[in-house]
Amino acid sequence: MASHPHAGDPVFDLHLGGKMEIVSTAALTGPEELSLAYTPGVARVCEAIAADPSMTQHYTWVPNTVAVVTDGTAVLGLGDIGPAAAMPVMEGKAVLFKQFGGVDAVPICLDTTDVDEIIETVVRLAPSFGGINLEDISAPRCFEIEARLKERLDIPVFHDDQHGTAVVALAALTNALRLTGRDAATARVVVQGAGAAGVAVARILLQAGVRDIAVLDRQGVLTSTRSDLTAVKAALARDTADHFGRSGTLADMMAGADVYIGVSGGQVPEEIVASMADDAIIFGLANPTPEVHPDLAHKYARVVATGRSDFPNQINNVLAFPGIFRGAFDVHATAITEGMKVAAATALAELVGADLREDLVIPSPFDPRVPGAVRSAVADAARRDGVARR
Repeated sequence: MASHPHAGDPVFDLHLGGKMEIVSTAALTGPEELSLAYTPGVARVCEAIAADPSMTQHYTWVPNTVAVVTDGTAVLGLGDIGPAAAMPVMEGKAVLFKQFGGVDAVPICLDTTDVDEIIETVVRLAPSFGGINLEDISAPRCFEIEARLKERLDIPVFHDDQHGTAVVALAALTNALRLTGRDAATARVVVQGAGAAGVAVARILLQAGVRDIAVLDRQGVLTSTRSDLTAVKAALARDTADHFGRSGTLADMMAGADVYIGVSGGQVPEEIVASMADDAIIFGLANPTPEVHPDLAHKYARVVATGRSDFPNQINNVLAFPGIFRGAFDVHATAITEGMKVAAATALAELVGADLREDLVIPSPFDPRVPGAVRSAVADAARRDGVARR
């Protein structure tokens, strides 16, 4: 193979030619097989689908295929790098879907940041897919895009930066609370960051029975007294800090707090970390630099998690999204509900079981039990929530 500009660099060598390919499931070794897979045989299948569109679920790859859609505006920690530069991440997401969920995925990078154009494009692509995974789309646009697509489509729509992060964070927090003898209903939680992940984390914690949550953006706690909030932030303020009269700065909120969840990328000074309650729980999820470095966090906290693979307790979305889509696809779900997300988190937390300890509050992404446990829990929840079609 011809050399390339970064030859010898193992990361670039691995990406040479991309990370995925399409492989046929039908042998085409002679004219008979060709006539079955393509013309004339394929026409009979087309006619059957035309007469009964539900036959798509049996005779195409559509029900097992997800579109991984981005506009390249919020890629990893790199920011707005555009659709072309986003493709390696979308390819990576697609191969994770296949490896960890047995789900086929197609990366789609859209050359527009207009909300209406993105929605219309995805709606028109939707007949080719069993589900839509939105990826790396900046807030607050991502909220509107997801909400409107969920209204328009009768297939699962899932913004992984929001809900994948939220599911895994809830699973880890469930076990961390158990380990430190805390109750969800009385624990004081601080969420720093009110972008896609911060909003979704706060929402799923509320769904799971956590009540005392203060969510902060760069201007401080989200409260209804502020006039600068987007509609999404204003709604979250009403459901979180307003109930407990919380307001002020990060330093104000962290004093005596039981739990800190960072999804902002900002750094937290040591004196603020030191003001937390005894046996604190610190999740610094920014990559590559956690809001509180584990070495500092361990001085004051009993349970520490990050988004990195080189520290214990990695909050890794790959624990969630492959199994969530696999479970949704298994029952031909029309949507992914809040109940399905909480069920996925509960299943992940329960996998740790008797092995629970400070450096193991969440399973490893390579734990072979993970996809099946999430898949089963999500499928059951889809039936309970009335969105399963079989």
